[in-house]
Amino acid sequence: MTVNEAIKEAEKLLPGVPAPEGAQDPRWQAIIKVSEFIESHPDRVWEFTLRWGSHECDDLRSAVATTLLEHFLEHHFDMIFPRVMKATRKSKYFADTFSSCWKYGQSESPINSKRIDGLKAKLKK
Repeated sequence: MTVNEAIKEAEKLLPGVPAPEGAQDPRWQAIIKVSEFIESHPDRVWEFTLRWGSHECDDLRSAVATTLLEHFLEHHFDMIFPRVMKATRKSKYFADTFSSCWKYGQSESPINSKRIDGLKAKLKK
């Protein structure tokens, strides 16, 4: 599967509705497939992340935060963080998506962690 095929398949299901409690959500599974291309096709996956991370559906934003944005910050922090800062200024929904991210990999370094914490604090105000 290519990145474009994964995105096309995911977008057939999105925005959709959350699966019932305890059931596997096909939307989340499709987003996970897109996440497999974060390291090899970051720009294409970023477009997808920005689009769906700015959506009004809480559950969809949670999927984007945990399966895409956290891992972008984990592997491509220097490239993605400036984009994240810009996106959080433009969209309250994207700001919420970012605010729910945990730190992994590159985002755990002291300098990057401080930048994340600073932006999260600014967004809370």
